[in-house]
Amino acid sequence: MSFDAKAVVVTGAGGFIGSHVVERLTAEGAQVRAMLRYTSRGQRGCLDQLGPETLARTEVTHGDVRDFDAVREVMRGADAVFHLAALIGIPYSYEHPQEVIDTNVIGTTNVLLAAKELGGLERIVLTSTSEVYGSAQRVPMDEEHPLQAQSPYAATKIAADALGLSFQRSFGLPILVVRPFNAYGPRQSARAVIPTIIAQALRGGPLRLGTLDTTRDFTFVEDTARGFVSVAAADAAVGEVVNIGSGSEVSIREIVSKVGAIIGRELEVEGDEQRLRPAASEVSRLHADSSKALRLAGWRSQVPLDEGLRRTTDWIRSNLELFRPREYAV
Repeated sequence: MSFDAKAVVVTGAGGFIGSHVVERLTAEGAQVRAMLRYTSRGQRGCLDQLGPETLARTEVTHGDVRDFDAVREVMRGADAVFHLAALIGIPYSYEHPQEVIDTNVIGTTNVLLAAKELGGLERIVLTSTSEVYGSAQRVPMDEEHPLQAQSPYAATKIAADALGLSFQRSFGLPILVVRPFNAYGPRQSARAVIPTIIAQALRGGPLRLGTLDTTRDFTFVEDTARGFVSVAAADAAVGEVVNIGSGSEVSIREIVSKVGAIIGRELEVEGDEQRLRPAASEVSRLHADSSKALRLAGWRSQVPLDEGLRRTTDWIRSNLELFRPREYAV
């Protein structure tokens, strides 16, 4: 399908990946309804950093995906929905599992029930995560890799994915699941490791980090957003789970070295126990096989890691006031 002139709902639109998906959809001609969680200050998150052309094609509405009525109303008359709203902090899921379950599982259920009730949607895109795989049992990790919930957050996403696929099979809804690996780039908060490293490095002094030898498949967020839209547009992807990753793995230690090279100094690291996951919960290795995305949608990542890190560093340097590098962001 084409998204040109379509009414497209994006839940979680004020988030890091959500804002980039909004940007990509409007560039393709969509009229976006951006659903944001209500706050008394009317905060719009990352949407405030979008350009005027994007915002001109974006209608902002506030609500909570845990509220079925709010979800149904924002989806009424839409042609497609990209469901990105979630609580994604793994450490937060240790502390507040009930809230994470309610948001990620019940919120997704509300999107599915609204889609079933309203009808007429051409595409329903659910957002998964590479965390559902747990530590790699084989690499690269394709969509058939076993699922292993090593955190409450990962368990909620496994549940949400399964609900979505069950609704596709049971009711014929045009649902697909996009499973991004570790996105990074401009607008990401210090909750994630790459902006944590960069912000601390720019402030000076030793970096306070957790495990350094875990590996991740880091994918530049513009590639991730393009992957969402490309896979969603592919009719062959309906009913499928599709990985979105760069196909390369790199350790946190290597990221530290690369960031040091970009800013021009060797970075010293101090261990910080509060940044360590419980041993059995730590995902030690992620490495994506995204050949399915290439086969179904013609998508592959384009931005090399070194270039993406430079672009991310430039953005954080220009927005350093948004970061509190000495604090641990859960």
